[in-house]
Amino acid sequence: MVPADAEIEHTAMASPANDPGAGSGQAESSAPLAQGESRLVFLIERDATLAQDLAAQIRHFGYVVQTFGNLALLKQSAYSQPSAVIVDIVFPAGSPAGVEAIQEIRHVCQIQAPVLFISGRGDLTARLEAVRAGADAYFTKPISVSELIDTLDALTARTMPEPYRILVVEEDTASARQHALILEKAGMMTRVVNNPRLVMDPLIEFGPDLIVMDAHMPECAGVELAAVIRQQKDYVSIPIVYLSTDASLERQLAALRQSGDDFLTEPIQSNYLVSSVTSRAQRSRVLRSLMLRDGLTGLFNHTATADQLGIEIARARRQHWSLSFAMIDIDHFKMVNDTYGHGTGDRVLKSLAQLFQQRLRKTDIVGRYGGEEFAIILPGTEAHNARRVMDEIRTDFAEVRQQSSEGAVFCVTFSGGVASFPDYVSASSLAEAADKALYQAKREGRNRVVVANKTD
Repeated sequence: MVPADAEIEHTAMASPANDPGAGSGQAESSAPLAQGESRLVFLIERDATLAQDLAAQIRHFGYVVQTFGNLALLKQSAYSQPSAVIVDIVFPAGSPAGVEAIQEIRHVCQIQAPVLFISGRGDLTARLEAVRAGADAYFTKPISVSELIDTLDALTARTMPEPYRILVVEEDTASARQHALILEKAGMMTRVVNNPRLVMDPLIEFGPDLIVMDAHMPECAGVELAAVIRQQKDYVSIPIVYLSTDASLERQLAALRQSGDDFLTEPIQSNYLVSSVTSRAQRSRVLRSLMLRDGLTGLFNHTATADQLGIEIARARRQHWSLSFAMIDIDHFKMVNDTYGHGTGDRVLKSLAQLFQQRLRKTDIVGRYGGEEFAIILPGTEAHNARRVMDEIRTDFAEVRQQSSEGAVFCVTFSGGVASFPDYVSASSLAEAADKALYQAKREGRNRVVVANKTD
């Protein structure tokens, strides 16, 4: 347990300042990797000005960048294995430059990371040569930073999907544990409940993707418990798989008509149990993601963010933690849409979502609250630290180069308001205080973060 006056360490991933001499013939090093995560990118670019500018843009999103003036400098350097290599390649007519570059990177330099080409040519011949050379992505100049970061994120993602969470509800302790062990060996997380009357707390706290339930429990029949669960809107869609020794097809169909998704007859083979649970848990997770996530940014939607805030406040209250809630609004966003079009506005929203996802901790919760407004929940973080982190991201976002579909380049800023628990003890009061602080930031000139004053 964290003491009430303690605070979980919270540091936004560093975005190192440009070192002098980028691309000038010496390899340029940036700061150490943040939070122990390998996000090292090699940028091979002969144009020193372009190298310095592009490296600065990539760093804003939490990557560590080393620049090299050419492949020869890379071969002469001592380096760690990167997560990706970006190389500016020239494609003279009929030249095998792309093939040779990939061969040097892969075989001479012994680098197996994804390789992204950037080039002044966008014709099919050049693109085809890049594909044949083994490039993982191809970008034409001027480079869209948002699209480049999208691709880098996809190519360097190393996070394993979270294991399916399965709640096993059986009064027979030995049988429940046996089924749980089978599922755990298949890589799933389980929680066992032997008393069906105590199912609600684990259901809320564990947040299962699926429930495996004994259909005939003496204290409470499985179909009865399933009906209770289904009457709560948060659990209407959660799959329920019944287990029973009853081989009667009529009774199995009756149970399925009463809120069940599958009926498995015991004794059941391990592979069949795993297969049945996996397929339904996978569908459940996809459907739940569609319900909880914003389609454009992939962040939690308004409803899901509000629900998460309530959950995190309850956890902070139990564990005597601090917690901060930040409301973020992009400045003059209507002007962006009016000037450059809604497609460009969408790319601006995505770039800010990317920045939050890359620069915040895994435990922080980011949501799109609506329109150009975002909400961030920072567990274990006091208001002054939350403001510092938001200010770091705000400063970097203001330097991110946005680009319209017509090639116009511009920058955007955001304003923010921060409120913290236990200064504000409920989700509604916390959100209201952060919102008021946000509008104070707007009134004071925008492009700033304001902390709510609990005495107001």
